[in-house]
Amino acid sequence: MLNNRQESLSRHKVCDIEALFRQAFYADYRTCLTGGASEPLYKPACNEGDNHYIYYREDFFASALHEASHWCIAGEERRQQLDFGYWYVEDGRNAIEQKAFEAAEVKPQALEFLFSLAANYPFQVSVDNLNGSHLAIDHFKNAVLNQAQRFVDCGLPERAAVFYSVLSEYYQTMRIDELAAYFEANREL
Repeated sequence: MLNNRQESLSRHKVCDIEALFRQAFYADYRTCLTGGASEPLYKPACNEGDNHYIYYREDFFASALHEASHWCIAGEERRQQLDFGYWYVEDGRNAIEQKAFEAAEVKPQALEFLFSLAANYPFQVSVDNLNGSHLAIDHFKNAVLNQAQRFVDCGLPERAAVFYSVLSEYYQTMRIDELAAYFEANREL
């Protein structure tokens, strides 16, 4: 008998996420979700008719969901820029740099949390800064949860709603219209 982690690993394959993403978006956006990268990266097409690529870390299911969430909220202008035009400062950020990181990450992580619910996959918030304090992590967790609640209350961005629906149908989990009831019953990540 498989334990929960082994069962999750056997059920949650990144090739499925790649195929679901392609099914949902390739025809309209010529965008591919691709694993195997040492670091995540969004690479827009260089020429008309070329594909855009979203690279996620190695074969990590959570990384695929996270990078898809960035793409799902990036506007047209950001989708024309390498890595959506964002900066990245390595671990060891000071307080000001960490605040900027969290401000840029709260919406993508809120979507990742919702996509994790749709895929029935464990979610873990990331401050991506091992030197951060425990209080800062708790504060950011609350910010991510509150943003996810706002998405549920106000509606997910269009592409995020499409991807959530594709994931929930494939994994046979709660539909978007069932999320409000979930949030009523659960107030923790």
